[in-house]
Formats: sequence, structure tokens, C-alpha cells
Amino acid sequence: MPKVPVYNVNKEQVGEVELDERLFAAPVRPDLMHQVVRMYLAGQRQGTHDTKGRSEVRGGGRKPWRQKGTGRARQGSTRSPQWKGGGVVFGPTPRSHKFSVPRKVRRAALYSALSSKVDDGRVVVLDKLDLPEAKTKHVAALLKRFELGKALIVDAEVVEAASRSARNLQGIKYVAANGVNVYDLLRYETLVLTQDAIAKVQEVFA
Repeated sequence: MPKVPVYNVNKEQVGEVELDERLFAAPVRPDLMHQVVRMYLAGQRQGTHDTKGRSEVRGGGRKPWRQKGTGRARQGSTRSPQWKGGGVVFGPTPRSHKFSVPRKVRRAALYSALSSKVDDGRVVVLDKLDLPEAKTKHVAALLKRFELGKALIVDAEVVEAASRSARNLQGIKYVAANGVNVYDLLRYETLVLTQDAIAKVQEVFA
């Protein structure tokens, strides 16, 4: 099982923790992670794009000129697609972009993303995330102490003080352990976990 050091908020090592090898030492599968990220992003799309077809455009009920004798091409409506202001042919209509991949693939992709963070040495484990008050400066100081840039901070449960402290920092996301997903793991450079969050992740996803 992979072992990683445990630090307190002052960056003092206070021990080590063993990680479940099923989650944190799994084969890294970029193909599966790609599928799951595509699924996640497709689910975020609103799908409200819309254009009007010739039956939906206002006006154009009257034939613009008679069928024969004018020398011009025959026309039935000024709202035909070839006219300015006419309807759109095969334009987008509101729809859902969602699709799903098998549950086993989603789990394997999550294990791959977690394992890749361990392989790259981009996992920081804290004994606990205790903040004296809900102030952005406390999380900013923590990140500076550990020399972290973009980071995903995972706690066992969302703590209001920590959530309010982290939400105004650019490139930082604070989530509960059961909200961890492949997209966020790949998007943020470093994964910051509390010891309780590790136990919760292993309980929920193992």
C-alpha cells in the first residue's frame, strides 16, 4: 500500500497514512478518464440552443408575387430559408447532451485519477483542517506554506468556515469527500486531503 506523510496546518509532519491500493495504486487509464470527463462536461451543458424553422418565423404568409409571368423564380413565402429573415434549415433545437458510461468505467476512471495524483507526488494529507475563523487569509496562508497553486481541498464533510474561507480564492475548490470526481481531480494540480476525508473516500468509493 502506498504511504504518504501527514502534516498539520503548520507543515509539520505528524505521522504517515497508508492509502488503499485499490483507489490510490490502480493502473492509470487515460482512455477511461477521457470518457468520464466527456460525460461530465456533456452533463453540464444546458442544451437551450435554438433556431427558428420556416414554420416558426413570423410573417411570410402571403405569396410574394404570382407564380408565372414575372420572369423571376417562383417563391411561396418570404420566410423560406433562402430569404433574409427566413427560417434556418437543420438548425440546433433544445435537447439534452447527457450520456452515460457504465458504472465500472466511472469507478475505474476515478481510481486512475486518484492514482495519477499519488504517482506524480501531488497529494498532500493534513491531519485536520481547523481554521480559527472563516477568513480567506487562513486558507491563503496554508496554500502559501505548502507552496500550492491550483488545489482541490477535500474534507470528510463540508465545514462552513472552511467553505467560506476557500470560495474566494482563484484556482481553489473545497468539496466533501463524496463529491470527488474525475474532472476536478484532473483540473487541479494538487489534491489536498484530510485524514477523515481519506477514510470517507475509501468508504464511499472502494
